[in-house]
Amino acid sequence: MTSSTASSVRSNVSMWLLVAVVIVLAVAPLFLNRGSEFGGADGLAEETITEIQPEVRPWFEPLWEPPGGETESLLFSLQAALGAGLIGYYFGLKRGQGRRDAGEKLSAVVGKDRNKEAS
Repeated sequence: MTSSTASSVRSNVSMWLLVAVVIVLAVAPLFLNRGSEFGGADGLAEETITEIQPEVRPWFEPLWEPPGGETESLLFSLQAALGAGLIGYYFGLKRGQGRRDAGEKLSAVVGKDRNKEAS
């Protein structure tokens, strides 16, 4: 086995190991805290504020209230997916631009060297 092949195998194994760790970290709370409700921070904040100062009223009401928890979760997931897509697109675009610029610089340097050899 060549060194590049061994490095590639090690890189592949470490990537899959990292994926497995992330999956375990995401799923473990579901099994460790059976029967618990994973509520959002908004509801918890509202309860705490009401306990501390019951006379406090919201400044405004929502324009539209989702019909159920599933719809709210769907909209939150959609928002997260769109945000991740935009961030991924931006980083991919910048990486492509960097590679293009590096290629242009390399071809300019090679072109200058060829011109010197032709003279």
